[in-house]
Amino acid sequence: MASMSSVKSSIITVMTKAAIKASKGLLRDFGELENLQVSVKNNKSFVTSADLRADKILKEELLWARPTYSLLSEESEEIVGEDPSFKWIIDPLDGTMNYMRGFPHWAISIALENNGEIIAGLTYDPIKNEMFWAEKSAGAYLNDKKIRVSGKRSMSEALIAFADVNASFAKAAVSSKIRKTGSTTLDMAYVAAGRLDIFYTVNSYKWDVAAGMLMVKEAGGLLGDKTGAKTDDYKKLAVASNVDLLSPAAAAL
Repeated sequence: MASMSSVKSSIITVMTKAAIKASKGLLRDFGELENLQVSVKNNKSFVTSADLRADKILKEELLWARPTYSLLSEESEEIVGEDPSFKWIIDPLDGTMNYMRGFPHWAISIALENNGEIIAGLTYDPIKNEMFWAEKSAGAYLNDKKIRVSGKRSMSEALIAFADVNASFAKAAVSSKIRKTGSTTLDMAYVAAGRLDIFYTVNSYKWDVAAGMLMVKEAGGLLGDKTGAKTDDYKKLAVASNVDLLSPAAAAL
């Protein structure tokens, strides 16, 4: 990690304050898991009352700061603002199953889209107090220090994470250096920070990968589809990695 630091822009400051405020309730309830009320969403995944409260706080904070913007969240209906060219994309709790089990690996994800392009992204891990963030053409950072993807050049050296492990990942999963952490936004932040070398995903939701896609690119990494072609389309995203590993990572699928 380089020592270079950056002054946060007004947009990143808004995102940071919203994430920290939403994290307080999540941290409180994480310490009292036995008191959580848990319901089941239509897609059969779990959502907690803490998740919904964090969603409410993020929406209030972000739309108070930028009241004309639109907002897309995992946990509630999309809000169409007066200026639809700008859209907040949020996941108030990425890693819900980890959270419910008391496994301390989950995060808040916020991205800002302008005319279909992600221009700012933030992933906050309250447990470790790690704030990953990036802005278009301004680099990627962990707290206030610039981060960069790893320099690993061979699959045999790579530490690999999967959003989902299924038959399409069979060849790629033969390595012993594999992880499935349960938080997509943290996996992508870890690729940006050089902690992971490759991240595989399939059929991602926009709120899962929006912040991470910008972060990886701003940290010098690449995003690819299943053929290894570069992509900025979250629906086609299959691999996030450093420059040297994109092609071999895609070939392993």
